[in-house]
Amino acid sequence: MSQYLPLFPLNIVVYPGEKLNLHIFEPRYKQLVLDCMMDGKNFGIPTYIQNGVGQYGTEVEILNIEKKYDNGEMDIRSRGVRTFKILSFDKTAPGRLYAGGEVESIVYQDDEDIITKTKIQELMQQLYEALGLKGLASSLSDDFNSFTVAHQLGLNLEQEYALLQMKSESDRQELILQHLQNILPIVLETERLKERVKQNGHFKSLTPPEF
Repeated sequence: MSQYLPLFPLNIVVYPGEKLNLHIFEPRYKQLVLDCMMDGKNFGIPTYIQNGVGQYGTEVEILNIEKKYDNGEMDIRSRGVRTFKILSFDKTAPGRLYAGGEVESIVYQDDEDIITKTKIQELMQQLYEALGLKGLASSLSDDFNSFTVAHQLGLNLEQEYALLQMKSESDRQELILQHLQNILPIVLETERLKERVKQNGHFKSLTPPEF
C-alpha cells in the first residue's frame, strides 16, 4: 500500500531505528517541519546520490523540536521508522515549497545468520581496537543488526545506500563481512607502519638470530 510523503532529500543514508538530529534552515524545509508537526505526519529522507534523488529512503518521525531560533530556523530530533521506495516524485508537493512523492514501504526479511554475525562481531572488535576505540568495541551489543552498526564501518555512501536496498538481513551481513575482511588488513598494516615510524631514531634492543 502506497502513501504520499513530504520529502527531504539529503546526501546521507538514514536507517530504520536510527536517531537523527537536524538543523533546519531553508524556508522549504522549515515549512515541511511545521506542516508535519501541525498534522502529526512523518516525512521521508530519500538519499541524494550521484547528482540525483535516489529511489530509496527512510520515513522519519519528528520526536521534538529541540530549539527554535528568532529567524525561524530549528533544531529537531527525529528517528527513522521504515524504508520506502519512491513510486513518483514531485519537485514541489501540491501547494507547498518542499518536495513530495508517492512511496511504498519495503518489507525486510529477518533471516540473520548467527555464524556470519559472530564473524562480524569479532572483526569489528579487532577494527575498533586497532583504531584505539576500545570503548566502541566494548559497547557493541549482542543483539546488533546490520542497520545499527552500518555507520560505524567506514562504508562509503554508495555502500550504505546498497545496504538500505537489500531486503535480506543475511545479504546485508555478507556485504558487511566482506567489507570488514577487505579493510581490516589495511588498517592493521597502517597501524604497524605508524608504530615503525614512531620507533625510527630510537635505540633498539634487538636479539640477533642464531646461526
